[in-house]
Amino acid sequence: MIAAKFSKKTFQFKQPSGTSRGILVEKHAWFIELWKTDSPEIIGIGECSVIKGLSPDFESFEAYEEQLTALCSNIELNLDLWPSIKFGLESALLDLKNGGKGILYDNAFTRGERKIPINGLIWMGSSEFMRTQIEDKLKAGFSTLKMKIGALNFDDEIELLKSIRKSYSKDKITLRVDANGAFSPNETLDKLSILSELDIHSIEQPIKAGQWAEMERLCLNTKLPIALDEELIGIHLYAEKVNLLRQIVPQFIILKPSLHGGISGTQEWIEIAESLNIAWWITSALESNIGLSAICQLTAQYNNPLPQGLGTGSLYTNNIPSRLVVNRGFISLSQPQG
Repeated sequence: MIAAKFSKKTFQFKQPSGTSRGILVEKHAWFIELWKTDSPEIIGIGECSVIKGLSPDFESFEAYEEQLTALCSNIELNLDLWPSIKFGLESALLDLKNGGKGILYDNAFTRGERKIPINGLIWMGSSEFMRTQIEDKLKAGFSTLKMKIGALNFDDEIELLKSIRKSYSKDKITLRVDANGAFSPNETLDKLSILSELDIHSIEQPIKAGQWAEMERLCLNTKLPIALDEELIGIHLYAEKVNLLRQIVPQFIILKPSLHGGISGTQEWIEIAESLNIAWWITSALESNIGLSAICQLTAQYNNPLPQGLGTGSLYTNNIPSRLVVNRGFISLSQPQG
């Protein structure tokens, strides 16, 4: 028999971090612990991580913890409507199955044989603040940068991107941008055309989610590859996932296990996308090192050469110690000594 409990931890950002949902100064997460009653010394741990205003399963602390309490009484609960909790439970079950050492899969990443390429994330802010971040990431050896846009005047953002391109060609630096739905449908194609002239790799979610016909039109006519992100939130059934991707036919999808159905839901999205020749990559949703490690291990189950969005492990002053190492634009798992 498997027993369960949960606990909450609040992580503090090293510096306030600007997103499309405001300035973040702290981040809440809950940790599920599982153990077999006949061997309680082996504990599997999984992280349930939410972003207020984005996570579809978070309305209040009370409601969220009520669901976690119900889960701890019955780990067979259907969690399709609670993707962040589903991710935490699935991670904890895999950890428990493999001995409670934080290893969910036996693969090249967990054996220390493979490094995963990642992008450097540039937070929203003033032009000067964003430029400083860009310089820091380049000095740190990143060759792919992801820049949030939509917070500043569009012309100012274009000038910032132009300044990067003057110094670094597309052969030196890959630039991704994330609009978080900031554009209106009638202006988007013009903006995508302007961005395409700067050799941008792709744009995430140019318009708000839920406008399938408009997004289909954009993906069909764009000069700049489009990646769906928020568009995938709240789509639980396999048939619905197929319908969405068949109608819109995006160039990419971006998967966050805490938002897109946990581990199993993410695997479904990948299976469907690959059957339709749609490329993908995986991104963390500001998890602590516990959740980030699980996502890295899941990512390493696939032979995907694209840089992934897994570089968020250094965000917090009080992050949980980890064997994850970021160096020169790659993330790896250091091996235990002895």
